[in-house]
Amino acid sequence: MNARGSTAAAGAVAPASPHVTILMAVRNGAALLPEQLDSFARQEHRNWSLLAGDDGSTDDSRAILERFAAAGHDVRILDGPRRGAWANFLRLVQALPGHAPPGTWVAFSDQDDVWLPERLSRGLAQLPADGPPTLYCSRTWITDVRLRGRRLSAPRPRPPSFRNALVQNIASGNTILLNPAAVRLLIAASKEPEELVVHDWWVYLLITGAGGLVVHDDTPTILYRQHAGNQIGANDGMRARLRRAGMILDGTFRSWHDANIDALRRSAHRLTPENRQILDEFAALRGCWAGARVSRLARLGLYRQSRLSSLALWVAAASGRV
Repeated sequence: MNARGSTAAAGAVAPASPHVTILMAVRNGAALLPEQLDSFARQEHRNWSLLAGDDGSTDDSRAILERFAAAGHDVRILDGPRRGAWANFLRLVQALPGHAPPGTWVAFSDQDDVWLPERLSRGLAQLPADGPPTLYCSRTWITDVRLRGRRLSAPRPRPPSFRNALVQNIASGNTILLNPAAVRLLIAASKEPEELVVHDWWVYLLITGAGGLVVHDDTPTILYRQHAGNQIGANDGMRARLRRAGMILDGTFRSWHDANIDALRRSAHRLTPENRQILDEFAALRGCWAGARVSRLARLGLYRQSRLSSLALWVAAASGRV
């Protein structure tokens, strides 16, 4: 089964009140964390719990989480591995069997955004409860640190797929919701990677690589703050797109592809035969001479979402930076 983009997945939808476990990596987030927690409390979907990984905060982050729990919310706080956000999220995924009910759904959250009230309910309405591994993600409202200047994140006009995931991440982690089958897949694979670029890209790669589904919603579900502490940041506007294209050309993306290929090979037994072959061919073409790289990339059909970033991908392939 191939991944696909849609505003509604086919088949059975979520039951009326499934349990959702929110996974949130926390580190020195005290300044903005209370607003994020308040947005959890305002969710239309009420059946959720929070599993937070505190990655060695030296501010009041842990105390803020504890006060939120004392106010009557279901919160569990774990110590993070102190290897960065991706490792913190993977540790939280690994901890799910001991801290969440069987069959839980999972939502990822950053510590500094604000969820719209329909963040969970909208995703639950569009995912199959009993179907294959399925990932929901959406566009966002991009704002400044004070939630001003709201603008819509970049559209995703081309369908989600493994061929897209190999060269681009379109699953913004702060909007991801996973159905139970996807959660089981992540738990099983969570100890296999040695290092990741970012956790959400790995999830997009794994779900599509394993033949799961992706539902990308064109309606935004969160307020995505932009500030100096963002790990990667939004990719909207010409300046941001040019910066991302420059990262393809300066070799940054090549190093990211190295990490992604290594992580996927450690989980290769979870990929469909077709996608294992695509992965092998993508890894092999990176060592070819320029003409062969371009022709093999064309045969593979890998693609990015915009014309500019697609052009940058072809130039990177020709210059050996893919």
